[in-house]
Amino acid sequence: MGMTRQKIEALTSELATEIAAASGLELVDVEYVKEPSGYYLRVFIDKETGVTLDDCQLVSEALSDRLDEIDPIPGSYSLEVSSPGLDRPLKKRSDYERFCGRTVKLRTFAPIDGRKNWKGALLGLDGDDVRVEVDGEEYVVPLKMIARANLVPEY
Repeated sequence: MGMTRQKIEALTSELATEIAAASGLELVDVEYVKEPSGYYLRVFIDKETGVTLDDCQLVSEALSDRLDEIDPIPGSYSLEVSSPGLDRPLKKRSDYERFCGRTVKLRTFAPIDGRKNWKGALLGLDGDDVRVEVDGEEYVVPLKMIARANLVPEY
């Protein structure tokens, strides 16, 4: 009986957060997914000035060493470390504060005011609620209702 996907992601998050922080980087997200070509452990890191290839290499090597020591994942998998891209996911409370004023896409678990998909200006966090302006109207979306949230790239 191997570790569940959630446990693998939680353990990897813990290790990657420490490793990233030591280099002035922030862990954005971890995914452990099965694709036709096999299992992938994907780690997304970021920093104010943007992530370099060296940052990814550094985290990848250090994390790989730690995972080899602990060996939590049965079978083979590929470890990929990269930046979250322009449509960076919003995961932590601090993300909603940091990206205030940016355009975001939100998807809720259940409809709020008849809609599950939201796209508009992020107005920030108010307690446990995210404030977002869609088509000139302000809406309040509880954090716990958000299934996924991403920045919308601005060109």
